[in-house]
Formats: sequence, structure tokens, C-alpha cells
Amino acid sequence: MTSENLKTNWAQFIPLVSVFFFWGFVAASNDILIPVFKKAFDLTQGQSQLVSVAFYVAYTVGSIIYMIISYLTKGDLINRMGYKNSLALGLTISALGTLLFYPAANSGSFSLMLSGLFIVALGFSLQQTVANPLAIALGPINTGSQRLNMAGGINNLGTTIGPLIVSFAIFGSITSGNTDISIESVKIPYLVLGAAFLLVAILLKFSSIPDRPAAVLEEVGETSNSRSSALKYPQLVLGMIGIFVYVGVEVATASNLPAYMESDLGFLTKDIAPYISLYWASLMIGRWTGAIEAFTDNMNRQKILRFLAPYLAFGVFLGVNAFMDHDLTPFYVYALIILVLIAADMASKGNPVRMLLIFSIMGILALLVGIMTTGMTSVYAFISVGLFCSTLWPCIFTLAISGLGKHTSQGSSFLIMMIMGGGIISWLQGYVADVTTIHVSYFVGVACFAYLAFYAWIVSKILKKQGIDFDKKVGGGH
Repeated sequence: MTSENLKTNWAQFIPLVSVFFFWGFVAASNDILIPVFKKAFDLTQGQSQLVSVAFYVAYTVGSIIYMIISYLTKGDLINRMGYKNSLALGLTISALGTLLFYPAANSGSFSLMLSGLFIVALGFSLQQTVANPLAIALGPINTGSQRLNMAGGINNLGTTIGPLIVSFAIFGSITSGNTDISIESVKIPYLVLGAAFLLVAILLKFSSIPDRPAAVLEEVGETSNSRSSALKYPQLVLGMIGIFVYVGVEVATASNLPAYMESDLGFLTKDIAPYISLYWASLMIGRWTGAIEAFTDNMNRQKILRFLAPYLAFGVFLGVNAFMDHDLTPFYVYALIILVLIAADMASKGNPVRMLLIFSIMGILALLVGIMTTGMTSVYAFISVGLFCSTLWPCIFTLAISGLGKHTSQGSSFLIMMIMGGGIISWLQGYVADVTTIHVSYFVGVACFAYLAFYAWIVSKILKKQGIDFDKKVGGGH
């Protein structure tokens, strides 16, 4: 990015964030597919989590394919193709994956369903590799993290809407009383989604998004380029584990929630969607709160927006669910829990190290409350984990790539690869649930947050030795 790029290029940024919406829509919809597939195919809880495994491991496979092709052709694949072409290719791959839902639904094939999700996520892997640095490039570096938080907020608009639409497609109106599960009803929303992928691919191809944006990440210190590989930097290696467990706890908390609500609380599968929607809306609430600095540098306005933004995002959740004819009465109490997020955000003071530590501790507390209580108290405790996961991606990503210099792109690819934690940790928690109880299985999430708190503590020491002090610097995110 050149110095003359003093403002966010909204004309380019707005079409770009459409792909962030798709990632969220599909990822959260998986949480509705899991209990549906579990009943339709008579699966154990561990087997049902293969939905998450197929989806998130595809990110790793996609990253490996990308690196192998780049190595064999002796040049970066994305730089050669251009950013717009790469985005269009990723969307086309995802569209091909949605086509598999048609024969899978007609034949009642679980393995073919998993193959479709795998190919969809394979396309997402390429899109993620392109879109994250591109979002930073479309404006000044000092607001790069806010743009990624904003894009993350759009991502979570997709996670809020996705479960509701997919649940509606399978079960129909919430007032219909339909409890039948028809696998064939899954194919229509995913075919429509595939058509949307292709439409956006065409629009992005002819948009004004730059094909080869300028580099946007700072090189910190004289020693930033002195190491031979990104893997020589301990902040990256430890950060890769951080991304693995962060995506893991974020996804596993939600994907195991339907089984808990069904088995322990007696919920019907068709009635769970609004609660899954609230979990993913919680990430939107947190990310909208973290994006306010992109709109104004006035401190008084920021203070006002810090309270206004989360409740505006909560209002979006309520509005969407009201439109879907869901009863909103159970959700009003959540407005009080949002106050905890606001307090944690104020205490972090925009410092990614402090934010990672505080939000990880709050995540541990939320899970422990959920484990030690029953009924709706435990449900809201588990859902609130979404609030404390909301800003962890930008924190971990920023800390992990700080000081990498010319190895930043390589480091970013390694971090994207670790998104597979969403599948592995979900499966692990499902397995623990099978051998113990779903309630006890949430200790897996406690362990994940414990590592993230450790990473916040150790990475600060590592970076200070390299001359990087985040008490004076705030970086980018997801």
C-alpha cells in the first residue's frame, strides 16, 4: 500500500466482503446439518462431527495444494493469477461443491454430502488466502485491523442468517409443527448458494478490486528478514497452535450445542436454530464493537459507539429472528450478558496481547459456568463463548505474523492451514461426549482457552525481545 492511500476504498471493499458473508453462512449452517444428519443417518455424536472435520480439514488441504503448486511452478500462484482471478476461481470451486448436494440428497449418501462440503471449503481456502490480505490493502495500514473486524462482522451476519435459512428449508415455518427430517430438502438451499457463488465470481471479476495490491504489512526492526523461513519465528509456530485451538473451540462449542439441547433439555431439532444463530451473532456483536475505530478517530464518538455497536448487532439478530417468526422472549436477557463483553473490550484498551488474555479468561469462565449449571443458564453460558471468541482471530493473527517481514505471506498461509482445528477439536469434543457426557465434553474448550491465555503471556515476551511492543502498537486481524 502506498502512502497516498489515506482512506478506505469502500467501492472495492464492499464487494470484497461478500465472500466473508458466504464463509459464515456455510460454516454456521453446518451446525444445523449435524443434528439432521445424525438422525437421518443414525450416527453417534462423534460420527456426526465428521461434518466439521470434512469442512475444516479442507482448509488445510487447500493450503497444502496452493503451496505445492507455487513450489512446483517456482512462483506464488496468487500473484501469478491475480487477486480477482483467484477469488473467482475459489468461488467456482465452492460452486462445484454445492452441485454434489443434489445427487447426495437423492441417493441419501452421507459420504457424498461430506464430499460436497469438503469441496465448498476447498474453494473457501483459496478465498481466505486472497481476501484477508486484500482487505488490509484497501486502505491505510493503521485501520487494517478495523477493516478486517468489519469484514468479520459481515461474516457473522452470514453465520446469524445461515442456520435460520437452512433450518427453514428443512423444517419449514417454525409454526408448522413439522418435525420430519428430509435429506432431500437440503439440496435446494445449497444449489441456490452455488448459483450465488457463480454470480459473485462474475461480479468480482469485473469489479475495480486490484489484481496485484501493494504490500501492506510493516517490516519491523532490522532483523525482520534475517531468518530463512517463517517457521523460524516462535511467535508464528506458537500462533499456528493458537489458530488451531481458537477455531476449534469456536466451532466445537456451537456444533455440540444442538446435541446438548436435545439430549439434556428436550429441545426439538427444529427449535434449536435461533440459539445457534445467537451464538454466531455473538461473534458479530463482538466484531462490530471492535470495528468502530474504522469509522472515526474521535474518542468521544468511539465511547458512544462502543455501547451502540454491540446492541445494534444484537438488534440485527432480533430483527432476523422476528422476520422468521421465532419467539424472541427467551433472548432479551442476553442484553445483560453483552455488558460483560463491553467491559472486557474497554479493559483491553485495543492491545491485542491484553485482549487475547482477557477474552481467553472470560471464555474459560463462560464454559465453566455452562458446565457447572443446567437448563437455560448453561445454554446462555455456552452461547456467550461466541462473544469472547469474536476478536481472537485478529489478536492471534496479528501477534503471529508480527516481525516476519518478507516471510509474512508464507506465515499467513501457515495460519490459514491451521483452520483445520475447527474439524479436529469438534470431533474430539464429540468423542469425549460419547464416552462421558456432552456437559463434560466442554472441558475440551476450557483447555483450548487455557492455551490461548498462555500464548498471550508468552508471545508478549517473545516479541519484546525482537523489539516489538504492543503497548504502543495495534495490528490487524480477521
